[in-house]
Amino acid sequence: MSDNKNFYITTPIYYVNDIPHIGHAYTTTACDAIARYKRMKGYDVHFLTGTDEHGQKIQVSAEAKGKTPQELVDEIHMNFKKLWQVLNISNDDFIRTTEERHIKKVQEIFSRLISQGDIYKGKYSGYYCVPDETYVPENAIIEHDGKKTCPDCGRELIIMEEESYFFKGSKYVPELIKFYEEHVKAVMPKIRYNEIMSFLKGGVKEQSVSRTSLKWGIPVPGDEKHVIYVWFDALINYISALDDKDFNKYWPCVRHMVGKDIIRFHCVTWPLMLLALGLPLPVEIIAHGWWTVDGEKMSKTRKNVVDPFKIVDEYGLHPFRYFLLREVPFGNDGDFSELALVNRINSDLANDLGNLLNRTLQMINNYRSGIVPGSSEISPLSELAPEILSRVDEAMNNYSYDEALKSIWEFISRANKFIDETLPWKLAKDETQQGKLDYVLLNLYEALRLSGLLIAPFMPDTSKRLYAQLGINSEPVKMLYENFSWGAGAGTRINKAEVLFPRIDVKAWHKAKAEVSPVARTSEFSSLRDNMKAGVSCKQAEANARVFPSQSTTAQPQPAPVNAEQVNEIGIEDFAKVEMRVAKIINVEEIPRSKKLYKLEVDLGYETRTVCSGIKAFFSPEELMNKRVILVTNLKPAKLCGIMSNGMILAASVKHDGVAETLTLLTPLDENIPLGSKVS
Repeated sequence: MSDNKNFYITTPIYYVNDIPHIGHAYTTTACDAIARYKRMKGYDVHFLTGTDEHGQKIQVSAEAKGKTPQELVDEIHMNFKKLWQVLNISNDDFIRTTEERHIKKVQEIFSRLISQGDIYKGKYSGYYCVPDETYVPENAIIEHDGKKTCPDCGRELIIMEEESYFFKGSKYVPELIKFYEEHVKAVMPKIRYNEIMSFLKGGVKEQSVSRTSLKWGIPVPGDEKHVIYVWFDALINYISALDDKDFNKYWPCVRHMVGKDIIRFHCVTWPLMLLALGLPLPVEIIAHGWWTVDGEKMSKTRKNVVDPFKIVDEYGLHPFRYFLLREVPFGNDGDFSELALVNRINSDLANDLGNLLNRTLQMINNYRSGIVPGSSEISPLSELAPEILSRVDEAMNNYSYDEALKSIWEFISRANKFIDETLPWKLAKDETQQGKLDYVLLNLYEALRLSGLLIAPFMPDTSKRLYAQLGINSEPVKMLYENFSWGAGAGTRINKAEVLFPRIDVKAWHKAKAEVSPVARTSEFSSLRDNMKAGVSCKQAEANARVFPSQSTTAQPQPAPVNAEQVNEIGIEDFAKVEMRVAKIINVEEIPRSKKLYKLEVDLGYETRTVCSGIKAFFSPEELMNKRVILVTNLKPAKLCGIMSNGMILAASVKHDGVAETLTLLTPLDENIPLGSKVS
């Protein structure tokens, strides 16, 4: 494999005095997706992550807990390792700054820079931020209520003076500016590049790179009353994790992914260190934005820090991975909302991808006995496939994960539209159209096969489950994109269709979130999800999950008893006159002149109908979208509010004084039942 097919990607090393949160999950999942993608493009990938375990905060925390700093970091670094396991991160190495290989390399580099005159001893005095463990330049200090505060964390600064070693990075600034002018993608996105260039051209002072005020760190070789500054120490992890052989192989193609709050360390301090060492600069440094929660900044005081362990437990790993990378343009700030996650699960995953898989496999089973037919005819899907592959590649090379996923879902949506255009259930009834049916089924199968390959870097286990249903034993993440050939799936025996992503009942979800104490929410919603996976209706799942220890168990007011008075009996011949079929609501519109009616478009598989339904008081449009219902199809059409309604949706209601208080739509539990199936 040639040198230009090597790829080295790193996360920042995470400070172990912090609890893993959505920001850590985001950076590492983004690195994992690009690492998996590049492997599938034939690259030899090395993916590094790890923990930063030195500094004043660790020392203070350990003393407060009655432990040594080493004992503390040995315990809490495992939080990150456990999270990477939960998130299915495919890192090749995990570096800790307390490891001997790192300490040895840091001291070696520090000694070398001293010997060549790029590090010297002097005295430093300035405003110091204890939580961030950094001196703050006077032009960056924020005045607040008569106090000098840190521009990053807002805490009050202290004046500190100490003997220190200094790094003469300023002498390499012109060379770094020249490099960035010649490599405009070395810092991404463009807004961060402009920020760094502005900072460099404003002048860079010589930096203090040691401390005498703390003991928990790497000693300066030959002068052990000094401890090497935690940031100088931490940055070297990207090198210390590589042995000599791997360094020569991977360093020329290194990429760092970081949060935008630490770009000056990575885009200024670190490159200046590398220039002083005579080493190649990183090919790219990619800075992503911050996450807020429901529009508010995450903070422990607000108690809104998103715990990735809990989110994965409630909603599943791959919906979380998909949401992180799809929801916001990479580089921008993002807002985390559980409702937005639920909507992504229902719309993109359950409806678009899940329905495409179920419908296609059902038809191959029903019409071709589970064997994928062959066809050499070119389709809109086969023509679109090379363009999608190219667009995904361009997006991934720019770390535009959201654009890559948009392109993939555009392809999935086109496949769903292909079903509506070709009407395979009609082709199946016409003996003269069997060749056309083969063409449709093969192309739908191939669209799914390619989709499984495309989603593999983002959702590796989902792609594996999808392939298993397609009858393919191989794992997509272990395949190469270049080996994909349209039509090669002909002759494959498919397996039983299973639900990839259970839909979440939005109404039940809202009730669970609104009515249950925060302590019980995870438990209740997990129960709802588990019931849905087991095939229990969402309403029944909600009932099964109703009482928790944190809730009051006193008797609640019960609804009025159902009126069981029986109407006149009918014969079986009368019942047979009513035709009921399975349908799916595919569009919901408000009717301006009506307070009760929605205008619904329903898909019966063989045709689409317009139905006016008086359910507006009980359901939002979002709750109704893509919902399967039972439709009376031979009811005489009637004009309501100027709209011709052609059918009636069945529902059960509980009434009090003749007024409906609750309403439940009748819906088939088995989502594998084809649309248009007759109810009898």
